[in-house]
Amino acid sequence: MSIDLLVRGGDVLTVDDAGTVVHDGAVAVHEGEILAVGPARDLAARYPADEEIDATGCLVLPGLINAHTHLAMTLLRGRADDVTLQGFLERVLTWESALLAPDSVAAAVRLAVAESVRAGVTSALDMYWFHEAAETVARETGWRLHTGPTFMDVPDPADGIAYGERLAWARRDLQARGPAGPGRRPVLFAHSAYTLTPWQLTEVFSLAREFGALIHTHAAENATEVATVEERYGKRPVELLDSLGLLGPDVLLAHTVDLTGPEIAALARTGTSVAHCPVSNLKLGCGIAPVPRLLDAGVTVGLGTDGAVSSNTLDVLGAVRQAALVHKAGGDPTAVGAEEAVRMATVEGARALGLGGHLGSLEAGKRADLIVLDLRAPHLQPPHDPWSTVAYAAHAADVRDTVVDGRVLMRDRVLTTIDEAAALADVARRVARGVAQGVAQD
Repeated sequence: MSIDLLVRGGDVLTVDDAGTVVHDGAVAVHEGEILAVGPARDLAARYPADEEIDATGCLVLPGLINAHTHLAMTLLRGRADDVTLQGFLERVLTWESALLAPDSVAAAVRLAVAESVRAGVTSALDMYWFHEAAETVARETGWRLHTGPTFMDVPDPADGIAYGERLAWARRDLQARGPAGPGRRPVLFAHSAYTLTPWQLTEVFSLAREFGALIHTHAAENATEVATVEERYGKRPVELLDSLGLLGPDVLLAHTVDLTGPEIAALARTGTSVAHCPVSNLKLGCGIAPVPRLLDAGVTVGLGTDGAVSSNTLDVLGAVRQAALVHKAGGDPTAVGAEEAVRMATVEGARALGLGGHLGSLEAGKRADLIVLDLRAPHLQPPHDPWSTVAYAAHAADVRDTVVDGRVLMRDRVLTTIDEAAALADVARRVARGVAQGVAQD
């Protein structure tokens, strides 16, 4: 049979349960789905393809999944550095009210998608205002975006929708989406236990569960947040969520830096997942999440970059390296190994999203989200171990080709669905306008 795409040659790091590596391998793709993974010679003979990618001298692996980010924060990159989490929030919330609108979010997301595709990131879980604008950009560019309505009860929300109106608005949004499709599911965002009351959290989680949506929320990002929630409600954030019956396999928590042993046990008991954001946590001085203890307890852990204000990049490979390194600081070089870190950015991230059956590894029947890493550079030679190469040596600039749902979004480091120069110029104009108006300045 004739197929749409054959990625052939090079080594294929499948990230399946067995950690299979196919040397001189190939991935056959048709209608956005992986048909087969195997030796290049066999698949080339079996599947004549309309389009091919020659991956000779390269490593082929699943696309990276950004399990927690705020994409349109690219608009404010570099405007809240060297501050605490609370100082960061004070600045950003003010700027967002002044700067954000559907068109500015679309421009910022287009830049974020360009950056992500270049970095081998094929999908992201994006919590932000004006998610409809972000989804339009994702459809136009062919990128896989997981997003939906966000709940955050703050004065003057950027989208102008007061909390009292948000439930009806979110219900209409979820109804319009219909059932989940391959590699996609509805998502609802409840910002945190310090921007929503227990009653509001319960309402939002109930709505999400009515539609089978993933629920994503920040939790225990630093000690100050934990103290704030405990002072208000008598319980720590994760403890509070557990007491309300809100934890579960449909819940993904971002950060979870400040956790107790019983809280880790609660996450494991309820099947709640975590998005680890090591770069953002370090930069904001939040601390280091207890990832080795979470993994030992059986908690699913994905990797996120957070927004480009708190981490300054959307480079998931950078997060892989940091996740593999920072936990060794306690004296155990095996705390998080190279393979574990790579899995967090791929198949474990997919499982955290509840999409492990569709994304995260290169296996027949899964969606064709994959990247080609060019190994022909001094810092990547010799490639003795592919897990080590990805975790400790590779950089975003080493990504040569990016494929999402079987569609080539970057070939030979050239973006195929985004006018990169126009995207850069659009954001530059908006930033210049904001500066001229005295917005987004210290």
